[in-house]
Amino acid sequence: MIKGKKIISALLIGTLCLGMSTQVRATEIDDTKQKAEELQKQKEAAESEQKSLETQLMAIVSEMEDTKDQISQKEEELGQKEEELFEAQAQENDQYESMKKRIKYMYENGNTKFVDILCQSKDISEFLNNAEYISTISSYDREQLVAYQQIRKKVQEQQAALEEEYAKLEDLQNDLIAKQTNVESLKASKESEISSISGELEQTNQKLAELQAAAEEAARKQKEKEAAAAAAKKNNNSGSAGGAVVSGNGMFTHPCPGYSRISSTFGYRNAPLAGASTNHKGVDFAASTGTPIYAAAAGTVTSAGYSGKAGNLIIINHGNGLLTYYMHCNTIFVSAGQKVSKGQNIGQVGTTGNSTGPHLHFQVMNNGTPVNPMNYL
Repeated sequence: MIKGKKIISALLIGTLCLGMSTQVRATEIDDTKQKAEELQKQKEAAESEQKSLETQLMAIVSEMEDTKDQISQKEEELGQKEEELFEAQAQENDQYESMKKRIKYMYENGNTKFVDILCQSKDISEFLNNAEYISTISSYDREQLVAYQQIRKKVQEQQAALEEEYAKLEDLQNDLIAKQTNVESLKASKESEISSISGELEQTNQKLAELQAAAEEAARKQKEKEAAAAAAKKNNNSGSAGGAVVSGNGMFTHPCPGYSRISSTFGYRNAPLAGASTNHKGVDFAASTGTPIYAAAAGTVTSAGYSGKAGNLIIINHGNGLLTYYMHCNTIFVSAGQKVSKGQNIGQVGTTGNSTGPHLHFQVMNNGTPVNPMNYL
């Protein structure tokens, strides 16, 4: 009785410690989850900024294309004005040369020539016409020269205005190129930032998944230990000898997670039916038919099939003289010689063989000797 109480106390202390560990892990999970949420927000903000920069870049490129078209148009207009200026200068020069020739002619021949022309007039009307003609020649030359000079001046002014517009467009294009370079640099920096945040977020999410998996495993073990403590207390109160449940070392995973109620403990017991041994070599976990059975540890299947009182039996060799038995299976999913991993689904709970109802008889053999399976869970 005293030994049973000590075992129960040890189980309760272990359960309490496991519970405290679970609380610490829960705090770490919350912190990690909060960090992941913050990183996700940072990533979304950075991606939003990146899209904004892309929009700015597209607008700049579009404006650069428009400016480029305007520059091409101004270049074409400047070329046209150069041709007009050349033509105006040529006309001005031609008029100037013609005027010089007429002035030279009048100078060389003197005024008598013009007097002769006037004197040859037949009447006053012709005289007046000839006099007006001479005056008109001089006036026409002056007017034409002035007109061509004005045309040239106007073309030069238009050309200067175009050159000024062209220079402004070139300045605008240079400013846009500088803006494009700056935005592209910011965009590259933002892409690097997003990549860094994404990497950190991935690591944080991976850590969170590992913590959550560990928390689930810890919760499962705590549930098993609570069930084991309850079963030990029940066996102790009923005066059972040698059937007390002990706290294990966690080497094995539970073969039937979620079904920790022990219907028959390891060691001495009253035979549940005729032909059953009073020295129980394993632990019976009560579970419904079809409940998954998992390999307690990695190893090689040495037997998988029907075996008399054991019913459908699976035996796994884990090395170093350690074997596990899974009896009364309803269905077997593995075969002899197959390698299995820890936690792999190897069968389903049943009631085949010498059995009083659906349950898993879980047995551990150490160098050929049955040992309490609870020492390993």
